[in-house]
Amino acid sequence: MPEERRAALSFLNEPGPPLGKDNLLSAIETGLEPFALVFSLWTVAIAMEGDLPAPYLILSVLLFAITFPGTPRLGMPSLQLVGEVLVSWFWTVSLLVLTGFATGYEREFSRKIILTWVVVAPFVLISAHFLLRLCAPFLVSLQGPPRRAIIVGMNEQGVALASRVGETPYSRIELAGFFDDRDLNRLDASSDYRMIGRLDELSQFVREKNIQLIYLSLPMASQPRILHVLDELKDTTASIFFVPDMFVTDLIQGQTGSVCGMPVISVCETPFTGSNGFIKRLSDIVLSIIILLLISPILLGVAIAVKVTSPGPIIFRQRRYGLDGKEILVYKFRSMTVTEDGANVQQATKNDSRITPLGAILRKTSIDELPQFINVLQGRMSIVGPRPHAVAHNEMYRKLIKGYMVRHKVKPGITGWAQVNGYRGETDTLDKMQGRIDFDLDYLRNWSLKLDLYIIFRTVRLVMKDQQAY
Repeated sequence: MPEERRAALSFLNEPGPPLGKDNLLSAIETGLEPFALVFSLWTVAIAMEGDLPAPYLILSVLLFAITFPGTPRLGMPSLQLVGEVLVSWFWTVSLLVLTGFATGYEREFSRKIILTWVVVAPFVLISAHFLLRLCAPFLVSLQGPPRRAIIVGMNEQGVALASRVGETPYSRIELAGFFDDRDLNRLDASSDYRMIGRLDELSQFVREKNIQLIYLSLPMASQPRILHVLDELKDTTASIFFVPDMFVTDLIQGQTGSVCGMPVISVCETPFTGSNGFIKRLSDIVLSIIILLLISPILLGVAIAVKVTSPGPIIFRQRRYGLDGKEILVYKFRSMTVTEDGANVQQATKNDSRITPLGAILRKTSIDELPQFINVLQGRMSIVGPRPHAVAHNEMYRKLIKGYMVRHKVKPGITGWAQVNGYRGETDTLDKMQGRIDFDLDYLRNWSLKLDLYIIFRTVRLVMKDQQAY
């Protein structure tokens, strides 16, 4: 197609492959068509009938079941979108009509209302899709800044992924470039993105440039190289994905997904993408509000007691690592005579002289942690997740335990899977910290809302009798 014609038709096209499941636009598209159809049916029925009779409610349920989830069309050319909506609507109407005649249920409906709806509905669908395109930039901005990414392996798959990312207007991925160890004359140089460096420079670049997404496009046969890269990246919080050779995709057991239409297999990723992230955040907000309302008298009483029993602030604020390894401020009732938050922070030990008499009770019962429900409402923490460690401890253990920083793929929690399995309190040996990290990573692999509720229940029982925290 000549460039002039392509430019003239550009206003009719929205090029780009499908979006990933964790993209807000993708989630909206899932329900766009079902809700638009139900809305149009209700609007026509109420406008012509004056109310919404029961048969139309039943038809709404059937209609939603048939059309959910909606087909993603955001990346389609506009003319193709209109054509596919009309074809899809034809088959949906045909199915409904056949069902109505087969069951005799069509007699319950006004023919005039149904015919009007059949004509109106596709215009509502098409309008909804174009409205979503107009709102897309704003909706993308609600998810925050683009995520910085790199591709490891400048080969056919890697270049294809880079092209898809560049062609997708709403991907939220900012691709920095490629890493590869091969000679330049062996690389696929057809990409517009630059070569950044070699594999031995990868880990440092990821940490210094705050890279959030890493796509491994290395040949599956080069297992030693892949294992070496993964080992080097364990000290980062980046999400890691394989971009597999299409011929071996079906042989790999793992959680699969897509990025701008390219198949990928997650190696290290947060469980809270898409609907899981919404469920997790909603449960945190609801439970935190309920708990704060219930414990507000306790919070007030403890605050007064801390103030009158020892000099110093009521609330102790300490820097911890949160989501993606970024520093956050965590709140606790002060339980010591000191408020250490520097390069060297000594963990509390049994019979620690720094702990006040009231502080000993607060720590034993975990009441000192209650202000962290405020952190949950702020979005810094979650009710359940890996416990946050002091920054000084993080910097020490990330060098001693491989995979330590992976626990920061989720928000830190007030309680966690490790705490209810015997790793609450002081971790005075490397083995104890390793055990805690193992349980944290197990939580990331097996998260569910049911598991969160189970951990909360176990925590309530545990604090009544646990003697390990001091």
